[in-house]
Amino acid sequence: MLEPLFAPSVQHTLDLIGIFVFAISGALLAVRKNFDVFGIAVLAEVTALGGGLFRDLIIGAVPPAAFTDLGYFVTPLLAALLIVFLHPQVERIQLGVNVFDAAGLGLFCVTGTTKAYDHGLGLTQSATLGLATAVGGGVLRDVLANEVPSLLRWDRDLYAVPAMVGATMVVLCIRYDALTPFTSSLAAITAFVLRLLAMRYHWRAPRAWNRRSTVREE
Repeated sequence: MLEPLFAPSVQHTLDLIGIFVFAISGALLAVRKNFDVFGIAVLAEVTALGGGLFRDLIIGAVPPAAFTDLGYFVTPLLAALLIVFLHPQVERIQLGVNVFDAAGLGLFCVTGTTKAYDHGLGLTQSATLGLATAVGGGVLRDVLANEVPSLLRWDRDLYAVPAMVGATMVVLCIRYDALTPFTSSLAAITAFVLRLLAMRYHWRAPRAWNRRSTVREE
């Protein structure tokens, strides 16, 4: 078993913070799509818990934590309730929300990778599942909102790449027996900083070489 990143109580608190921020991003999209209150709650829950649910089902950690810890389930509902009444104010602090979203991305790519490895997956598979943990909720959010997932759009700042870097750092540390709370934190911080830099400087992944598509860009 790997050494935990943080003490269980601290880890639980950080998980709830990440879930809350991801839920806000889902609820805000639901408001922009003119969803009703139920739709806002659903999109908040899916965005916050989708990646973790996918990871837990793949590794056989059932029932998933979202169904055994009431806090995991209730936190997105609180975020949805906040957005229902205060979405204009939250929109005005979108930059702050994006910063916390980046922090959640860094945290979840690390914890997802370590949990997958703890359940017997190989290094490559663990890193892949760590990435899925970090970005899976956002993909489900966009699909339910009838949008091309941000993960696949060239005109969006890098999102998956920072999570890939963080997850890769974790498995390299595991490979060379160097995974400690410090190196795990370093991996999470690296993913966090890369995401912030991508937002600040609008870093984007390259498209196909000599692209001559006639598809209209949206």
